[in-house]
Amino acid sequence: MLEESESKEPAMNPFQKNESKETLFSPVSTEEVPPRPLSLPKKPSPKICGSNYPLGIAFIVVNEFCERFSYYGMKAVLTLYFLYFLHWSEDTSTSIYHAFSSLCYFTPILGAAIADSWLGKFKTIIYLSLVYVLGHVVKSLGALPIIGGQMVHIVLSLVGLSLIALGTGGIKPCVAAFGGDQFEEKHAEERTRYFSVFYLSINAGSLISTFITPMLRVVFTMGSKLYRKPPPEGNIVTQVAKCIWFAISNRFNNRSGDIPKRQHWLDWAAEKYPKQLIMDVKALTRVLFLYIPLPMFWALLDQQGSRWTLQATRMNGNLGFFVLQPDQMQVLNPLLVLIFIPLFDLVIYRLVSKCGINFSSLRKMAVGMILASLAFAVAAAVEIKINRMIPPQPGPQEIFLQTLNLADDDVKVTVLGDENNTLLEESIRSFQKMPHYAQLHLKTKRQDFHFYLKYHNLSVYTKHSMEEKNWYSLIILEDGKNISSMMVKDEENKTTNGMTAVRFVNTLHKEVNISLGKDTFLIVGEDYGVSAYTTVQSGEYPVVHCRTEDKDFSLNMGLLDPGTVYLFVIINSTNQNPQAWKMEDIPANKLSIAWQLPQYALVTAGEVMFSVTGLEFSYSQAPSSMKSVLQAAWLLTVAVGNIIVLVVAQFSGLVQWAEFILFSCLLLVVCLIFSIMGYYYVPIKPEDLQEPADKKIPHTQGNVINLETKKTKL
Repeated sequence: MLEESESKEPAMNPFQKNESKETLFSPVSTEEVPPRPLSLPKKPSPKICGSNYPLGIAFIVVNEFCERFSYYGMKAVLTLYFLYFLHWSEDTSTSIYHAFSSLCYFTPILGAAIADSWLGKFKTIIYLSLVYVLGHVVKSLGALPIIGGQMVHIVLSLVGLSLIALGTGGIKPCVAAFGGDQFEEKHAEERTRYFSVFYLSINAGSLISTFITPMLRVVFTMGSKLYRKPPPEGNIVTQVAKCIWFAISNRFNNRSGDIPKRQHWLDWAAEKYPKQLIMDVKALTRVLFLYIPLPMFWALLDQQGSRWTLQATRMNGNLGFFVLQPDQMQVLNPLLVLIFIPLFDLVIYRLVSKCGINFSSLRKMAVGMILASLAFAVAAAVEIKINRMIPPQPGPQEIFLQTLNLADDDVKVTVLGDENNTLLEESIRSFQKMPHYAQLHLKTKRQDFHFYLKYHNLSVYTKHSMEEKNWYSLIILEDGKNISSMMVKDEENKTTNGMTAVRFVNTLHKEVNISLGKDTFLIVGEDYGVSAYTTVQSGEYPVVHCRTEDKDFSLNMGLLDPGTVYLFVIINSTNQNPQAWKMEDIPANKLSIAWQLPQYALVTAGEVMFSVTGLEFSYSQAPSSMKSVLQAAWLLTVAVGNIIVLVVAQFSGLVQWAEFILFSCLLLVVCLIFSIMGYYYVPIKPEDLQEPADKKIPHTQGNVINLETKKTKL
C-alpha cells in the first residue's frame, strides 16, 4: 500500500531518494535557497552580416579596445614614473608596480559578486567605468609638477591607482563573460573564436595606447539595446561559500563509520541545497583546483612592465632609423599578439590537428608555460651580457679617477702614494677627452694622495683625500699664468639606470642659470662652479637657454644618447656668446635593445597559448550561474602572480640574472605539476552542467525533523 500511495502522490514525499535506497538525515535549518527566476523565451538578437555572431559583440570588443587603450597607456610608463618622478628605488618601483597589478586582479572578485548578486553585468560595467575615469583624473593630477610637493604627488598617485584598480578589476570578469552570454549554446564554435577576437582587441588597445581619457568607454553603452542581459541570479559567491561550508560541517558531524559514504564530498550538502547548485559547485571546484599552479605563469608575464623595462634602460635604444625608449619596448607584446593570434588559430593549430595530435586546451596552456620559462632564460642571458659591457664599479679599497684639464696647454699629472711611490703618471692635453677612468688602490678605506702638476715651467704640489668605492674628477684650473686643482666627488649612481645625465662646469666669472626643459633648471656657480648630475630625456638639444645677471645666451648641447653621462664646460669663445665643451663621462650603452626581441617573442607566444586558451576554457567549464565567478577566479590567479614578484623583488637579494633563472626554473616545475593535474582532468560538456528533468528532486518546503541515521525502504 505504501508503494501504491507513493506512485500516486510523488510530490508529497519530502525526502530525497537515492540509488542505494539508503537515506541520511541530519539536522537541517529552515533557511531556503531562493528559486531561480524562470527564463522567458528570448527574442533572437541581430547578427553581424548574416553570420552567427550577435551584433552586440562589436560594441563589446570596441569597448574592450578603448579600456585597454587607456589602461596600458598609463601602465607602460608607470615603472619609470615611479623611478624618475617619484624618485623611488628600482626594487620599490617594481614592488609598487606589481602591488598595483595585483590589486587590479583581486578586485574582480568584488566585481563578480556585484554583477551576479545585485546589478547584473551590464550595469556593473557602466558604474565601475565611472570609478575608472575618476581614478585616471586623480592619477593625472598627481603627475602635474605644479600641484603640491612630493608627498602630494605620492598620495594622489596612490589614490588614483587604487580607483583605477577598483574600476578596471571590477569590470574585468564581467566584460568577457558578458560577451560569452550573447551567444547561444548551439554557436559554441563562434563563441570560442569570440574569445580570440576579444583578446586581440585587448592587445590592439595596448599596442597604440597613449594616455587619453577613458571616456571613450561610452561606445559600450551605445550597444545597450542589442545586448542579451541575463538577470542577476542571487549572491552566487555567498551561496557557493555556504554550500561548501555546509558540506564540510555536515560530513564532520556525520563521520561515524556506520554512516554510508557518498560519491563526492559536496554531496553532503544535499539535505539543504538544490542538486543543481551542488552540481554547479562541483564543476566550479574542479576548475579552481586546476587553477592552483597558474599564478606562476603570470608572475613571469607581468614582469615585462617592470624588470624587463628596467633591463631595457641599460641597453642602447638607437636603432639607426629610430631611437626606442625603454618603456616603448613593451609595444612588442601587443604587436606580436596581434600577429600570433591569427597565426596560431588559422595555421599552427590546424596543422597540429591534421597531424592527428589532440592539442587540448590544457596542453596548449602547458606549452605556453614552457615558452614563458624559455623567455626568462633568454632574459637572463641578455642580463649577463649587459653586465659584461657596463663600466665596472669601484670595489673595497678602490677609487676611480679621471682628470679634466681646463688649462690652455698640456699638463703632466703624477699621482703619488703616502710613501711617495708613483701610482699614476700621464700627460693630458688641454680639454682632452679622457677615454676612461683610472683605477687606484687604497691601503685603507680613506687615504691621502699627493698630486704633482707640471705646467710649462711651473710645478704645483697639492693633496686630496679620497674614500673607497667612489668616483672622482680632478679638475685642473687656470688663473692667468698659474694653475690649481680641485677634486670633485662624482655621484655613486651616475650611470642613472639607462637615463641620460648631464652636469656643468662654469668657467665664467658670473653665475649661470640653465633651463633644460619645462621643469628642469640648474644654477651653476661662477669661477669653476660644478653642478650636480641631472637626468634628462635623450635626444637633440640644439638650443638650451641660459642666463647670467646681465646677459641671455644659448648653448648647443647636440645629440644626447640614452644611457650616457655628459660633462659640459661653459667657456668664453672668440665671439660674444659663451659655448659648451662636451665630454662623455660614461659612454652610451653598447648592447642594442633589439636583443630583447627573442624573449618578447617567446613570452608572447606563451601568452597566446596560455591566456587566450585559458580565458575560453574558464568560460566553457563554468556553470551558467557562475560565469563571472570563474572569470574572477581566473583573474585572481594574476593577482597572486604579481604578489609572488613583489615578494621576490623585496626579499630575494639576488642579482638580476639569477632572479630571472629562479623564475624560469620555478615555472618549469609548476608546468610539470599542472601537466599531471591536467592529465586527470575530464573536461565538462555543456549538457553535463544541466540536471536531467526526470531526475530533478523537488526542493523541500517547510521544516525538516531530526532523524537518526538508518536504512529506510520506501
